Amino acid sequence: MSLADTELTIGGVKFKGIYVAIVLSLATTIGGGVWTASSLYSRLETVESRKIPDIVPLEKSVQLMKQNLEDNDVSSLKSKLAELGVNLKTIATQQEKLLAIDSRVTELDKEIKGMKATVTKAELLSEEAKKLDTKLKNINREIQELWDGMDYLANPLK
Repeated sequence: MSLADTELTIGGVKFKGIYVAIVLSLATTIGGGVWTASSLYSRLETVESRKIPDIVPLEKSVQLMKQNLEDNDVSSLKSKLAELGVNLKTIATQQEKLLAIDSRVTELDKEIKGMKATVTKAELLSEEAKKLDTKLKNINREIQELWDGMDYLANPLK
C-alpha cells in the first residue's frame, strides 16, 4: 500500500494520501513561520520595552575629552619628548664634565695641603733664621765692642 493509493474520507469527501501529505507539510511550514514571527515579535516588544539611556551626557563627555586632548596638544608631545631626550643627553655630558672637574679639584686640594705644609715649614725655618741672624748680630756687636775695648786698652789716650 503506497501513499498514492491511500485515501482518507472526511465528511463524505475523499482525499488521496499524497494530497494529505502535501497539505500537512504546508500546514506545518506555515505554523512554524507563524510561531517564528510570534517569537520575533515578542523579542522586539521586550527590546522596545527596555529604556534606552540618554546619550546626550555621553556625547558631552566625548566632546569634553576631545577638548582636553586639543588643549593638552597631544600631537606636539612627540617633539617635546625628543627635546627632552636631547636635554637629558646634554645633562649627562655636563655631569661627566663636572665629575672630571671634581676629581681635578680633589687633586688640587691635596696639592694645596702639601703646599701649606711646605709653607709652614718654610715659615718655621724663616723664624729660626731670623733668630740666628739676631744672635749673629749680637755676637758681632759683642766682638766689635771687645775689639773697641782692646783698642782702648791698647791706646787709652786716643
